Amino acid sequence: MNEKFFSLPKERQQAILDASYRVFAKNSYKHSPMQEIADEAGISKSLLFHYFRNKKELYVFLLDAGAKLTVEYLTRSDCYDQEDLFGAMYLGMKAKADVMRRYPEMTAFVLKAYYEQDEEIRGEVQKVIAKYVDFRANAYLLNLSQEHFVPGLDMKMMYYEMVWASEGYLWEKVQRGGLNVDELEDDFVRMIDFWKSIFLRKEEL
Repeated sequence: MNEKFFSLPKERQQAILDASYRVFAKNSYKHSPMQEIADEAGISKSLLFHYFRNKKELYVFLLDAGAKLTVEYLTRSDCYDQEDLFGAMYLGMKAKADVMRRYPEMTAFVLKAYYEQDEEIRGEVQKVIAKYVDFRANAYLLNLSQEHFVPGLDMKMMYYEMVWASEGYLWEKVQRGGLNVDELEDDFVRMIDFWKSIFLRKEEL
């Protein structure tokens, strides 16, 4: 990426990024022309290419910025410092909901990018996802003591079941073309309460 992008006034940078998020969120990667992004940003296509060498570079930059911001919100929520698994999940969910409310266009793009199947960009998307996979959270979940959970529970399977359920929920919402953050929060609170009811020992409830 051309460093001249960062020499622009912050307002100008944000206008270009917002335009990019809007166009990529509405369309697939393949059907998101740089000309449309330039038009949305109020600049020429040649100038957009001056800042970003190609569409792939811009797309990866946007995804990386969105993932980085989300991790910052999660860190500030103190969800990683909780001893209670479901308390940590609740704080993390609240932090992500806050991101969704404050940055709706970025959120729509990130969700769409997560499920993007275009082979030209899919590999780059996976690299960004791998870069921001929260190894601390994963290690925490997979190394929990079983004393608080029902006897014989497969902890790793519990973790994957929760991840798959969450991803399936978001996939359905993305396919329907809309994500109501208040509804998402309510649904995830119910999901967390359900998981607590089936995975925790009765005396832990």
